[in-house]
Amino acid sequence: MSDSSVTKGARKRLTWLGGIVVVLIGLIGLGTVTGAGASFVPKLALDLQGGTQIILAPQLADGQKVTEEQLNQAVGIIRQRVDATGVSEASVKTQGANNIIVEIPGTPDETTLKLIRSSAKLQFRPVILASQSAGAATTSTGDASPSPSASPKTSSKPSAAPTDASDSNWVSTPIKAAYDALDCSKTFREPGQVDDPTLPLITCDTSGYEKYVLGPVEIEGANIADANAGTITTSTGASTNTWAVNLKFDDLGTKQFSAVTSRLYPQTDPKNRFAVTLDGYVITAPSTNAVITGGSAQITGSFNKLSSKALADSLKYGSLPIGFEVQSQENISATLGSEQLASGLLAGAIGLLLVIIYSIFQYRGLAVVTIGSLAVAAILVYLIITILSWRQGYRLSLAGVAGLIVSIGITADSFIVYFERVRDELRDGRSVGAAVEQGWKRAIRTIIVSGSVSLLAAVVLYLLTVGNVRGFAFTLGLTTLVDLGVAMIFTHPILQLLAKVNFFSSGHPWSGFDSKALGANSYIGRGQFRTAKNVPATKAAQASKEAAKRQTIAERKAAEKSASAGENN
Repeated sequence: MSDSSVTKGARKRLTWLGGIVVVLIGLIGLGTVTGAGASFVPKLALDLQGGTQIILAPQLADGQKVTEEQLNQAVGIIRQRVDATGVSEASVKTQGANNIIVEIPGTPDETTLKLIRSSAKLQFRPVILASQSAGAATTSTGDASPSPSASPKTSSKPSAAPTDASDSNWVSTPIKAAYDALDCSKTFREPGQVDDPTLPLITCDTSGYEKYVLGPVEIEGANIADANAGTITTSTGASTNTWAVNLKFDDLGTKQFSAVTSRLYPQTDPKNRFAVTLDGYVITAPSTNAVITGGSAQITGSFNKLSSKALADSLKYGSLPIGFEVQSQENISATLGSEQLASGLLAGAIGLLLVIIYSIFQYRGLAVVTIGSLAVAAILVYLIITILSWRQGYRLSLAGVAGLIVSIGITADSFIVYFERVRDELRDGRSVGAAVEQGWKRAIRTIIVSGSVSLLAAVVLYLLTVGNVRGFAFTLGLTTLVDLGVAMIFTHPILQLLAKVNFFSSGHPWSGFDSKALGANSYIGRGQFRTAKNVPATKAAQASKEAAKRQTIAERKAAEKSASAGENN
C-alpha cells in the first residue's frame, strides 16, 4: 500500500469519526431547541438524584396471610410494569414480610404512577347490565390505568339460583337499586377494596363514563400468556393504520375463554360483552363477535398507539397473585448524593492521571495518542449516554459510573497492545510506517478477543442481575464497544499519520521509537532498524536468535515449513 493511500485512508476514518461526533451533538442540540426533552446532561438514577418512593401493602381477607412466593411474584410483575414504561434504574423490593417498596428516580409521569398504583388482581367478568353514568361528562378511550377510589357493599346473593355468570338472576333487588343510584363521577369504592370473585360487582369504567353490573369472575388475569399492541392486518396480510390489542391465554385460560365466548356470542348487547377489571374498575368491555377456541383474541375499538399499548401493558402486567393498596407515596432524597458522586469521579480522575503518567513514562511522545484515544472514547460514551437518557429514559447510577471508570483500563489495554506490537516490528528491522501497519494487523486480533471477553462478561452480568448491577454491566458493555470503535477509527489512523511526521519517523529519543530504548542493534534512515554490516558475526547470530525468540508459535512454524520446503527444492 502506498504512503498516499495510507494517509488518505487514515484521514477518511478520522473524518468519519468527526462526522459521528457532530451528528450526535446535532441530535441532542436539535432535541433541546425543539423542546423534545433533550439535554446535554444525562439523567441521574435514584442513588444520585433521588425520586419517588411508593409503599404497597397487600389487601387480604380476614385471616389470610401473604406468602413469600406471592410477594416475590408480585415484585417481579411490578418490576415488569415499571420497565415497560421505559423507566430505568428503578428499585422494586420487599419490605419485611408483607410490603413492597417501589423507588423511581426523578419525577415519574402520571402513567407510570397509575400503573404502579393499579396493583389489584386482573379479572374477567361478563357484563349483565351496562348504561351511561348519570355523572358522565367525557370519555377517555383506552385509559387502562384507574385512579384509586370504592364500591357499595351490594354483593348480596340472588333470590333465584343463576344458571351461569351472565344470568340476570344475579341482579337482585338491592343490586339493581344500587346500580341505578350509582354516579361514576363520585367516589364509590373504598381504597384497596377486595371484591368477592364469586359474586356480582357494581362498578364503572376508568373514564367514569359507563356503569356496569358484572357477573362473577370467570377468568383470572394470571391466565393471560401475552398481550401486545399492534395494527390490524387484512386477510391479505396488509397492515392497516387501525390499532388493536392482541391477547393470548394459557391452556386453562383458553378452555375458559372458549366456554365464555360460546355462551356470549349469541347474546345481544350488553350481555354479549366481556369486561376486564383492574382494581375493581373496568378497563375494557369489548363485545364478543365470534366463538374463540384457539386462545388468541383481538380487542378493537377507538385505539391509538398510546392507548392500545397502555391497555396491553395493563393486561400483560396486571395479574398479581394478591391485591395491593398504596400505603404511602413520598419524595425521597438521593441515597448517595453529590458527595459520593464526586468521590467516584475523583477516583476516575486519579486512575486516568495514572494511566497518562505511565504512558508518558513508557511511550514518551506516543502519549498524545493515549490521551487522544481516552478523550475521544470519553466524548463518544458521554454523548451516547446522553442520547439514551433522552430517548430511552436511561439513568446513570453510581454503579454505572464505576463501569465507566473500569473502562479506562480497557481502553488503555488496547493501545498498549498496539504500541508493543509496533515496537516489536521496529525491533525486527521494519520502518516506522511498515511497523505501524504490520503491528496493527497483529494487534487488532488481540484487541478484538480482549474486547469480546469483556463484552460477553457484561452481557451475562446484565442478563442475570437486576438493579444497580445491571447499570454497571450496561456501561461496561457500552464502553467496550466504544473502545473497539475508537481503536479502529482513531488510534490506528492517528498513528498512521504520526508515522509520517519527522519527529516520530526519525526515531527521536522522546518519540517512543528510540533505537536504544527498543534494544535494536542499530538505526539508519527514517525509522529503519537492521543489523549493521560491521557488526561481528557472533553478534549478528545472537541478534538472529533474539529475533527468533520474539516470533509467535505460528510464525515460527511457518518459517520452519518454508525452510524445509527450500531444502527439498
